[in-house]
Amino acid sequence: MTEKLALPLLLSNPPPTKPSLPIQTHLHHQQLKPTTPPSPPPQHGTPLMHDFLFKQSSDHSKPFTSQTQPDPFPIPRARTRIGKARDRNRGKPWTHHRLSLQGQRVLDSLNDPSFESSELDKILSLLLDYHKEELRLSSGGKEGLSNDVLGVIKGLGFYKKRDLAMSVFEWFKNRNDCGSVLSNSAVAVIISMLGKEGKVSVAAALLNDLHKDGFELDVYAYTSLITACVSNGRYREAVTVFKKMEEEGCKPTLITYNVILNVYGKMGMPWNKIKGLFEGMKNAGVLPDEYTYNTLITCCRRGSLHEEAAAVFKDMKLMGFVPDKVTYNALLDVYGKSRRTKEAMEVLREMEVNGCSPSIVTYNSLISAYARDGLLKEAMELKNQMVEGGIKLDVFTYTTLLSGFVRAGKDESAMTVFAEMRVAGCKPNICTFNALIKMHGYRGKFAEMMKVFEDIKNSCCVPDIVTWNTLLAVFGQNGMDSEVSGVFKEMKRAGFVPERDTYNTLISAYSRCGSFDQAMAIYKRMLEAGITPDLSTYNAVLAALARGGLWEQSEKILAEMKDGRCKPNELTYCSLLHAYANGKEIGRMLALAEEICSGVIEPHAVLLKTLVLVNSKCDLLIEAEVAFLELKRKGFSPDLSTLNAMLSIYGRRQMFTKSNEILNFMNESGFTPSLATYNSLMYMHSRSENFERSEEVLKEILAKGIKPDIISYNTVIFAYCRNGRMKEASRIFSEMRESGLVPDVITYNTFVASYSADSMFEDAIDVVRYMIKHGCKPNQNTYNSVVDGYCKHNHRDDAIMFISSLHELDPHISREEKGRLSERLTKWS
Repeated sequence: MTEKLALPLLLSNPPPTKPSLPIQTHLHHQQLKPTTPPSPPPQHGTPLMHDFLFKQSSDHSKPFTSQTQPDPFPIPRARTRIGKARDRNRGKPWTHHRLSLQGQRVLDSLNDPSFESSELDKILSLLLDYHKEELRLSSGGKEGLSNDVLGVIKGLGFYKKRDLAMSVFEWFKNRNDCGSVLSNSAVAVIISMLGKEGKVSVAAALLNDLHKDGFELDVYAYTSLITACVSNGRYREAVTVFKKMEEEGCKPTLITYNVILNVYGKMGMPWNKIKGLFEGMKNAGVLPDEYTYNTLITCCRRGSLHEEAAAVFKDMKLMGFVPDKVTYNALLDVYGKSRRTKEAMEVLREMEVNGCSPSIVTYNSLISAYARDGLLKEAMELKNQMVEGGIKLDVFTYTTLLSGFVRAGKDESAMTVFAEMRVAGCKPNICTFNALIKMHGYRGKFAEMMKVFEDIKNSCCVPDIVTWNTLLAVFGQNGMDSEVSGVFKEMKRAGFVPERDTYNTLISAYSRCGSFDQAMAIYKRMLEAGITPDLSTYNAVLAALARGGLWEQSEKILAEMKDGRCKPNELTYCSLLHAYANGKEIGRMLALAEEICSGVIEPHAVLLKTLVLVNSKCDLLIEAEVAFLELKRKGFSPDLSTLNAMLSIYGRRQMFTKSNEILNFMNESGFTPSLATYNSLMYMHSRSENFERSEEVLKEILAKGIKPDIISYNTVIFAYCRNGRMKEASRIFSEMRESGLVPDVITYNTFVASYSADSMFEDAIDVVRYMIKHGCKPNQNTYNSVVDGYCKHNHRDDAIMFISSLHELDPHISREEKGRLSERLTKWS
């Protein structure tokens, strides 16, 4: 037979450690098991996935019925030795088929503690001989042997003796005198067992060998391999198997389609592809069930597709299906991810009207919705309702609240929730630890962050893909590109295969480090790996473009998304605002702001917060204040970044009263000041008469265990240089280097400008010589300060001599740069 199914090649890599899911996915995981084929509620009459995988139809054109398909193997009987067995289950109810007396004896013998592997051939030969005699006397012998082989394999699987089950399977597979004894049901059982042990590559190789040997694989055999791939997080391989299955002319069943729809959701496939698969399923004559609709709603979660989810929900009811708890909780999860608290509460009311009592999953989804929108007071009220209603809080409840406070910058409140969780005896999970890593990392408390990382091991947890992605994001946020690369290498060494979320995080991390080319290289590598970009990918690329002020490219990406690639969300427009702000396209930025405030683009809380940020960045005081007031008017709580933005613009304008109002609000609301908060305060004081206060703030953050960044030190150096306190400035410079930070061109330029302004040209030139020696390239501002200093102090001839001999100081100086300085000199004539 021609080789068509190259599955072993596809699945030859060893499976990675199964990744744990992010907190919000865990919330939904309680009612929809995403990595295994979930079973719809039995009251609707839908066969269980387990039944489908372990059954075989002799006629593929016929639908599954209890008359054509045997039930899963019932609980095996008591163990006996061959020749001494009794049918202990005689008289007990059996469904559809049961083992023959000899088949039961074989199972009992194989399951006996005294069984030795050397006995396998003898025991199975007795079963074969038994059925060969039966085959000689009647036409049903082969079917009887096939049923016994299936039953023995299932029974061994029930008793967790999967290796022995595999040996039985191989024994019959390798015999030439058994004919087609092995059924597709037996194949499906073995594939399922291998999948549970993480041996996906072995399962794929087995299926491929059977195919080469002329075994006609059916839908259940293929579906079992697809399920094995999904259970081990190998979603792309699952899709490949699905396509191979269709190429072989094997028609998918409803269960197969449901599994692949779930996979598409996990992979973050564009909605048009998910919808296309759904329509293709219906066109193939396969009608959806309630699980199909629940899965479609869940698929809307990743892209925050609340409108699409609402449409699926409506269509489901029109088709006569009655939503249940799973449906409502899935829809609540989508609204929670989409920050649609109003719609979420409407679903809750409908749920209660229809007699579905809210469960802990329901409340967790609602708390998530409020926490994501920064409505932490409301989230805590829901938590109290749970307690009053007798619902015990679980790890997801606590972790969602903790994460919400971390995002808002309320570290003390986050730690209070964590302490309450411990007192309640609720054991933290990996998602809890990930939230704590994020909290300490984003505050620059790297010692505390790494302690949490160690606590993961001590708590018998294992770092998951989210842990590594969080570390990548933290180091990227802090501009530590070498650490980003190091974590990525460690992550791969730990056995994790980078998936879409990792690539998205790397794109964001490298762009935050200023390594735009590296970020785009990661994006290219992702595409080459065959990973389809999703909404998060597009938003990560947009954020990278925004940091460089590349607004034209950002507009092209937005147009591409609108053309059907991916539906833009509020984060998309946030990046576009930043692109305009960083690109100095104030007019375009204000035009987009008008669309947001007028409601053309829905004014989400995150968009209003971004308006505060970009207006502050562009020093547009009135516009920043208007956006800040609009945020509060709509009932949204400002987060730490928003407050820092207001503090920054007030500080730059030396508006001490307004700055103190923001600080008091932060203190009263339980916000934990971040490094950005302290940097804004240092900047404000560095330009004031009380400039020494900037160093006092620097000492405060060091005492709090927060690591200052280069902006912190540069601000204090500027404060002293601006006031002629060069000795103190040099001391801060030394402290900065001792802390491990490398001075940048702004650091050196501050010294050069200060020395030049005070006619200390030799000192200024010594600084230039020092910075070149230590690998920091002077820029235009460096030499402008020296030339302007000479001219301001009427030393024009010295300025001419400086320019003419500049190549001796800086061998890499270009002719164009010397020409520019000479032209600048003429302006002082």
